[in-house]
Amino acid sequence: MASTIVASLHHTIKTHTSDINDVAFSCDNKLATCSGDKTVRLWDQEDLTEVSYSPLMGHTYYVHCCTFSPMGTLLATCSTDGRAILWDMKKGQSVAVFQHDSKASLKVCRFSPNSAFLVTASSDETFCVWDISTKKLVRSYAAHEASVNAVAFSPDNKYIVSGSSIGDLKVWDAVYGHALPNGSPQFLLATSGQDNSVRLWHFTAVEAQANVLLTLHITLEGHSSPVMKVTFAPKGNLLASADITLHAVPFLYFQYLGCCLHVIEGHTRYVTCCAFSYDGRMLASGSNDRTVLIFNITTQEDIISYLQDHIPENMGKMSCAKKMEDWSSEEVSDWLTTIGMDQYKESFLANCIDGTELVNLDDKMLDSLGVGALGHRNKVLRAIKDEQAKEKEKVKNAQLLDQGIPDEYLCPITREIMKDPVIAEDGYTYERSAIQAWMGKGKNLSPMTNSPLTSQKLTPNRSLKMLIQRYLQGNL
Repeated sequence: MASTIVASLHHTIKTHTSDINDVAFSCDNKLATCSGDKTVRLWDQEDLTEVSYSPLMGHTYYVHCCTFSPMGTLLATCSTDGRAILWDMKKGQSVAVFQHDSKASLKVCRFSPNSAFLVTASSDETFCVWDISTKKLVRSYAAHEASVNAVAFSPDNKYIVSGSSIGDLKVWDAVYGHALPNGSPQFLLATSGQDNSVRLWHFTAVEAQANVLLTLHITLEGHSSPVMKVTFAPKGNLLASADITLHAVPFLYFQYLGCCLHVIEGHTRYVTCCAFSYDGRMLASGSNDRTVLIFNITTQEDIISYLQDHIPENMGKMSCAKKMEDWSSEEVSDWLTTIGMDQYKESFLANCIDGTELVNLDDKMLDSLGVGALGHRNKVLRAIKDEQAKEKEKVKNAQLLDQGIPDEYLCPITREIMKDPVIAEDGYTYERSAIQAWMGKGKNLSPMTNSPLTSQKLTPNRSLKMLIQRYLQGNL
């Protein structure tokens, strides 16, 4: 499918100094980005300049989530520091702070569609509902047997859906707090997780029987690693999903056909989040490469028109993240375009060169296919090797993350596995080069506590280094 119909890079934000954990658009044309650098930044959607009161600095640890109220007057953020903060978007000031009794890390926060409530989910296996007007706790839900990392209200404000790190999904009565058992569909629910897929569910409320029916509508396959975030476009015809593969980024799906429209590339590390603007014309994605990419999105009406002209009615799911050896002849032809070798597409198609044949091509075979120029043959062979190397890197990183890297093995600054861990004056362990670079920039405050660092002495953490080496030897 022609890539020009879906997305084109518009702008890159490089201001944050750590992982981008979430992005969100408001109805009044603001973009919020939050990061492991403990800040939340606000941008004008029109020209993507930072607003005057940005950054918002109220958290003391990684900020995991940011979300605007439906009217755009409030922004909610939550963090590993165990607090959710409400911000007034007119002045950029904190107006309330919410915290679970356990003070555990908060993973996600979401407003109800009527703006009356905020729900916060925690690693303490609970989620809480807060009254926005009174700034008080309404109810705490003992939700799951694992960290709650997804939660949302239904569009009618009556139900809350929660999901945990062990993959279970529960529906709750938002008024009375009861868990409900799993007609015609009322809502469409999208979920994603460690199984490398996105699932769409019909959410049916049977109010007379006080229960809810969740029925699987379709499984969208195309990712090759765990899916970190899934989000609908405002009109609901499109959704985007982001996975943790090293170079793969948000997928766009047309929900009724269940097909992958486009794979957007641009980040150099794991993609953690994505969000559509309210007009559906922009998509923002964030990554562990510390950047936010803003893409212009073709209007949904144009995409639907294109699909009606180009996709058969009986088309099933289409994967855009296959291994090279599984590519069809048409996908090989599209790949030639991406590497600037369009002139050989007709020959490859005429000779039925699919993925299996592609990975076995050599210099002589390329010559017989009409790739006469030595430089062109070398370019094709290098591109094949590069694609295979990317696939190996994706598999290695996905396997490592699937096994769950202990957080203490990651440098708090870079969020990468430490090779030379050292202990700073604040008592925390960092990668030597990262903390040295931090201090070298004249920063005399601890990255973790904001307390003064009166000494630049670094003590090797040999015991942790040994544990990390053993872990890598057993898992890589």
